[in-house]
Amino acid sequence: MGGQVVTAVPWTAERVAGLAPDPASEKAGRALATPAKWSGAGVNEDAVWGFCQGSGKKPYQTCVELAEPAFRCSCPSRKFPCKHAVGLLLMWAAGQVAAEAPPEWVSTWLAERADRARKAEQRAEAAGPKDEEAAAKRAEGRAARVEGGVAELKVWLTDRVGAGFAGFDRNGAEELRTVAARMVDAQASGLAGGLRRAAGIVGRRDWPDALLAELSLLFLLADAAGRLSGLPPELAETVRTRLGFSVETARVLESGERVSDEWLITGAADEENDRLLTRRTWLRGRLTGRDALVLSFAPPGRPLDASLPPGHVLAAELAFYPGAAPLRALVAEKGIPLPAPSAEGGSIDGALAAYARAMAADPWLERWPVLLSEVTPAEHAGGWCLSEKDGTALPLVPYAFPWSLLALSAGGPLTVAAEWSQAGLRPLTCWHENRAVRL
Repeated sequence: MGGQVVTAVPWTAERVAGLAPDPASEKAGRALATPAKWSGAGVNEDAVWGFCQGSGKKPYQTCVELAEPAFRCSCPSRKFPCKHAVGLLLMWAAGQVAAEAPPEWVSTWLAERADRARKAEQRAEAAGPKDEEAAAKRAEGRAARVEGGVAELKVWLTDRVGAGFAGFDRNGAEELRTVAARMVDAQASGLAGGLRRAAGIVGRRDWPDALLAELSLLFLLADAAGRLSGLPPELAETVRTRLGFSVETARVLESGERVSDEWLITGAADEENDRLLTRRTWLRGRLTGRDALVLSFAPPGRPLDASLPPGHVLAAELAFYPGAAPLRALVAEKGIPLPAPSAEGGSIDGALAAYARAMAADPWLERWPVLLSEVTPAEHAGGWCLSEKDGTALPLVPYAFPWSLLALSAGGPLTVAAEWSQAGLRPLTCWHENRAVRL
């Protein structure tokens, strides 16, 4: 009967490795990717499952739903996916899991997930259309609160910069956090975030210059917010987004700019802020050369979206959020991600020119994706950088350890995907010997 079961197309080992929450989980998963450690393993078109013998008497029950993907394991790990799920998927990628009809515990779990999804749709339908009048009143009330917060911040910034920063290293951070709390009350989360970043600058090396630069951007944002009606529509959308106003997903999918392409998934970066996990996934259109950013969020302990594995290429249509320099997008329609054994990047000069154009349109831009070819990791002025043959170089962020890049490079050039910010380059993915390596 096993030969009659319809199965999903096996994933690549690189795609599975991209799901691992950290290098330790990937390493542990590879150690488990052997049939000798599993029993009752099977796969069909919806899921892959099996029992992995751990240190206890009872084996761990592991299952992965392939569509989302979603993970379930009876082990006590709080990582998603755990090492058992990673090992099971790697074993499947190696063709070592037979096609089988799912056992009852797998069918029950899949049915429960489908039932929850169905009930969520029913609740959404039962809720009916929004009360447009009430929504308009709420929006009007928030706009008034933000306007008041903007006016207050402009006065504070003018007074504070006028008074100077003498002695600010003693209590300035607390003063900035106090003003940030007032912006939270005014529902201007973008201004609050900028003030918290400024508070983190105080006391660092050369902090006055960096603080003044951060506060200047905040004043520019507050000033633009006070004259939204006179700004070009695209710039007004950018200002609203930077202030903290969200754009509904439905609006983006309905009226956002649509771009179809073969998208190279160049890299992903995870961060935890305010008890929320955020994944930034960067894509570049192979035909259009367009860059895109897809964001996903999850509370701690829950899995982030893993449907866009770095080092793969995806035929898809993206819907872009509005703005003066549209970068963030939603995946509207997509196919199956396939391994990209190589990537074609550009030069450092070209990357900086693209960044300058984006900054001219959106001066509050924090990060920019770069894809560089023919670069080599090198030490410079006590730090590390990626350097071209002629010596043109970009510094790495201070916390980026270059050892993996050095080992892969062995003195030769690499193609590297990274995030560029004021702190430097954060390498995400590199291509070596016809395969992508997530850094």
